[in-house]
Amino acid sequence: TIHTDEKPFTCTECNKSFGRKSNLKNHQITHTSEKPFTCTECDKRFSRRSGLKSHKIIHTGEKPFTCTECDKSFCWRSELKKHQRFHFGEKPITCTECNKSFSGRSGLKRHQIIHTGEKPFTCIECDKSFCWRSELKTHQRVHRGDKPFACNECNKSFRQKPNLKTHQRIHTREKSYSCTECDKSFDPKSRLKLHRIIHTEEKL
Repeated sequence: TIHTDEKPFTCTECNKSFGRKSNLKNHQITHTSEKPFTCTECDKRFSRRSGLKSHKIIHTGEKPFTCTECDKSFCWRSELKKHQRFHFGEKPITCTECNKSFSGRSGLKRHQIIHTGEKPFTCIECDKSFCWRSELKTHQRVHRGDKPFACNECNKSFRQKPNLKTHQRIHTREKSYSCTECDKSFDPKSRLKLHRIIHTEEKL
């Protein structure tokens, strides 16, 4: 029956046919909701042995599916496939509102909040609502007085990372405007102009 494509074993529930009796038996479980395979760790039941085998990975911590691009490992093949989209730039899921594409359904879900105007994350202190959890966490620092982002040059602290980066320019900023008279450098350009007055006065 394997080589002839003959399928003599037919399901009485849905008339689907199979080449082997064992395949028919596995299929019929879906109609009876029978779950004969039980996990010894948590007593969760499964209709197929393959389902139990996949589930057991949760308890063993095994990650048999490894990405050939970055060696990151995953419990299930489906997780690996989702991950590999980032390497190959694949974005199969598209927003119906603006046609923006995403590599995963979770990315699309986060994006769609822009269109719905939904703000599911609410501050318990002041009832202000936000689109994303990260925005709520940043906001809550105001109530707690947290300033987790510290400058390693002067120890000044900030609530948000972008504010720290802006501040750090004070320490790292290049002095790109040079005086042709004495090679001193200045930033911004207006300081160079003020400096040049010294040389013009010297020549008078």
